[in-house]
Amino acid sequence: MALPSPPRRPPRQIARQHDGRIKAVLGPTNTGKTHLAIERLCGHSSGAIGFPLRLLAREVYEKVCAIKGRDNVALITGEERIEPKNARWLLCTVEAMPTNADLAFVAIDEAQLCGDRERGHIFTDRLLHARGREETMILGSSIMEPMVRALVPEAEIVSRPRFSTLSHSGAKKLSRVPPRSAIVAFSAEQVYAVAEMLRRFRGGAAVVMGALSPETRNRQVELYQNGEVDYLVATDAIGMGLNLDITHVAFAGLSKYDGRRQRRLLPTEMAQIAGRAGRHQRDGTFGTLSGTGGHDAEFDDEEIYAIEEHRFAPLTKLYWRESDLCFDSVPRLMDSLERPPAHPELLAAPEAIDLAVLKRLADDPEITPALRGSGMVRRFWDVCSLPDFRQQGADTHSRFVARLWEELRHGPLASDTAPRAIAQLDNTQGDIDTLQGRIAAVRSWSYICQRPDWVLAREDMAARARAVEQRLSDALHQRLTERFVNRRTTVLMRKVGADAGLLRVALEGDDVLVEGEKIGELNGFTFRVDPKARHEDARLLTAAADRHLPDLLAGRADQLAVAGDDELALEGAAIVWRGQAVVRIAKGRSALNPALRPAAALERLSADKHVAVMDHLEAWLARRWKPLAALARIEQASTEPESGADLRALLIRLVEHGGMVARDVSGIDKLSPPQRERLKRLGVRIGALDIFHPDMVKAKALNLWQQARGGGGTLADPMVPVIAPEGKPTPLAYRRLGAQALRIDRAELLLREAHGARKAAGKKPFVLDPAAALRIGLTTRSYAHLLRLAGFRALVPRDLPEGSFGPPAPLLWRWQPPRREMEKQTQAIPHDPDSPFAALAALVV
Repeated sequence: MALPSPPRRPPRQIARQHDGRIKAVLGPTNTGKTHLAIERLCGHSSGAIGFPLRLLAREVYEKVCAIKGRDNVALITGEERIEPKNARWLLCTVEAMPTNADLAFVAIDEAQLCGDRERGHIFTDRLLHARGREETMILGSSIMEPMVRALVPEAEIVSRPRFSTLSHSGAKKLSRVPPRSAIVAFSAEQVYAVAEMLRRFRGGAAVVMGALSPETRNRQVELYQNGEVDYLVATDAIGMGLNLDITHVAFAGLSKYDGRRQRRLLPTEMAQIAGRAGRHQRDGTFGTLSGTGGHDAEFDDEEIYAIEEHRFAPLTKLYWRESDLCFDSVPRLMDSLERPPAHPELLAAPEAIDLAVLKRLADDPEITPALRGSGMVRRFWDVCSLPDFRQQGADTHSRFVARLWEELRHGPLASDTAPRAIAQLDNTQGDIDTLQGRIAAVRSWSYICQRPDWVLAREDMAARARAVEQRLSDALHQRLTERFVNRRTTVLMRKVGADAGLLRVALEGDDVLVEGEKIGELNGFTFRVDPKARHEDARLLTAAADRHLPDLLAGRADQLAVAGDDELALEGAAIVWRGQAVVRIAKGRSALNPALRPAAALERLSADKHVAVMDHLEAWLARRWKPLAALARIEQASTEPESGADLRALLIRLVEHGGMVARDVSGIDKLSPPQRERLKRLGVRIGALDIFHPDMVKAKALNLWQQARGGGGTLADPMVPVIAPEGKPTPLAYRRLGAQALRIDRAELLLREAHGARKAAGKKPFVLDPAAALRIGLTTRSYAHLLRLAGFRALVPRDLPEGSFGPPAPLLWRWQPPRREMEKQTQAIPHDPDSPFAALAALVV
């Protein structure tokens, strides 16, 4: 049985009773209406202003914060809420205005949007019901006057004239459009085409479209306002409250698609856009573009008259939708939303996106049965009211809302839903359209995260969504700038003539900037032109850089003369600063006393700058080579006559080989006891296989020594005791033992341990424990190889007799001096008496 229809509620009455006065300030653009509202807001103890755009709310929020302080001012929009605890002055979008707050002052900006098909019913509701305790202000176009008189008869109407004159200047080719102009197009394709032409011939343009995020629009507007570009290409989004320094507005077309059909702009829409030209006391002009191909748009005489004289047909109807909704059930909710207005001046609003989504989801059999009770229906309507930031239509948007409702029907979203969705959108790669889509999607999540009953940890999630939107907006701004701004052409277009000396040159890091635009890099002391510079631009820009290059180099020399130790590096045979070799290390008196050869670019420095730089580099190199101090002492001793010829020869060999030399070629046996003692005082260790200084058996010291000889340091730090060269040359400070190589200082320790066991055994064969060798990674085979090199010989134990049992006999070792072993081998070699080397062989024996 069908339920009986609920009794029809009377429509919500227009607010009539109030204590505060109502003032309607009406007039064209550039009349100071918004500025007046800000003054009145700040003159009251509390208040709110509702704006049509989040961008405008944010702009005025910053102004009021400067007056009242951030702790006292709130920003309330669908996607962003900054609400200090004691905030008394609120800057809002019209949709987000608190309707029941007790505030001394309330203002509604751009009230003529009551006649907008999509949002008009929201503005009409605020017009009828939003009231301040002491004062209410309605701001808008003069076309609102009849509606204000009819619906708010108690309002005082104040007309304000435009501060400056707006006049028609006819059609102009794009090449003739003056600087500080805005070109208005009505499709993204046309915006891109015009911006691309301006980039080629005028250095570029800023781009403003409704599809851009507020942050990106702000950045693009800033690009224009700062004078980095002289042109702005925009859609009709420019017409809503953007106060810019525009002299001329050129219309690339006079028709647009309004969501239903392609139509010609209304005169009021033309005036709203054209009114951006001329601010305060400065006059402005408007016109159209010619020479664009096809049929060029032109204003007719009536439209020109209406725009110049600000005379337009008044609004006769305002869009309205019931705001006092019934939440008893979904059918009753839809009935209240579609209730006809009770006043002849009001017109039922077309079906908005929220109502379209509500109807689609109400037909879903999986959703409708659970919508019971006014609380659940109200929550469902809140979800259906999610704005369609992506502008993909009711069908696509309703599917997104349905997925959202599946979770929200049971309470807040799962703890990982919002973070996962936001993280998926946190990707700054892609083209302009891709980034715009991500920004629109993350704005949806910004809106969702503002609801404390929808998202856990609301503040954290909202901050995360805003941070992602900011990064995406920065990336989109960068893409737009890269595509539509040629900064070099902009620099050249601002200067008359070709006098490069007039251009301002600066150094920022390594980048050489002409009038703030990068034209190349000063790597160290070498200037390189940016390869992206066009040929016709590069000549003038390079001439400007060359003219100022001596000053730039002098400044760079001052920086080098005080550069810290960590700013310089030794790479190969060069001292490198900021990625470029400034000095080459050439052969000098010795390997440890090289000559420094400055790069050619340093020769352009003045004498005093050159001396300061070279002194600093020499001092740095001396500090850098401190790990070679032991080798330097050895080199000094090699020049002292009292060392003796044999010791000097050994010391020179040590210097040439990085502080180490094999014992069998060292000539150590020729040294007298005093010479050996002198060698030990230098810190040189006389080992069984190698003569070396322990300080040089370190990666840092050896790498520096190789660099001093003009090579590159290749040893890893720290140097591990055992490595496997695997066919590569044996590194410095290592001794090859078959498949492995052992660091020479560790080899000496193992051999000393072996000699200790030998001495303890006397003349008997002895056992060696390989544990120390195995601990550092040496294999048994490599350990045996090391022992054989040092003169140790293994005595293989006999096998146990057959049938006997017991542990195998240990491997025994015997040591025989290497010299004796060499003598045995030499004597065992047969000599041919007829060989020409027989006499030499006899001498060797």
